[in-house]
Amino acid sequence: MFIGFGYDVHRFKKGRKLILGGVEIASPKGLDGHSDADVLIHALMDALLGAAGLNDIGHFFPNTNSKYKGISSIKLLEIIYKELKKRNFKINNVDMTIIAESPKIYPYIDKMKENISKTIKLNKTRIAVKATTNEKMGFLGRGEGMAAMAMASIRQ
Repeated sequence: MFIGFGYDVHRFKKGRKLILGGVEIASPKGLDGHSDADVLIHALMDALLGAAGLNDIGHFFPNTNSKYKGISSIKLLEIIYKELKKRNFKINNVDMTIIAESPKIYPYIDKMKENISKTIKLNKTRIAVKATTNEKMGFLGRGEGMAAMAMASIRQ
């Protein structure tokens, strides 16, 4: 069994959609980034890549490549899943946490789990998505951005 950890953070930007776990979240601002800036999926991809001993998502999807401009992170996760499958890895479980003062994430968690489940072919019972605040401390607490952490367990 192999375990990986992923972390991602993006600042908020007006005029962008907020996408988390492949779900559009009702919010007056979204996250700034080259792709759709889905911090949850980015953290998950890095956790999966780390567990497999592979390079990070910046290696696979550089922000200098216009091919990935505005792309859905769920599509990128599909590519990472195929990379793992090519190397005969199977995913045991994933555990993710979103850190943000707002908006409220709970109403969207089931749909996020469903999107992730379909993409990485993993039963929803093996996928955890949680949300917490930063207790109004630091840049996350001031509502300047959003972060996500992920752990992944895989086997060969």
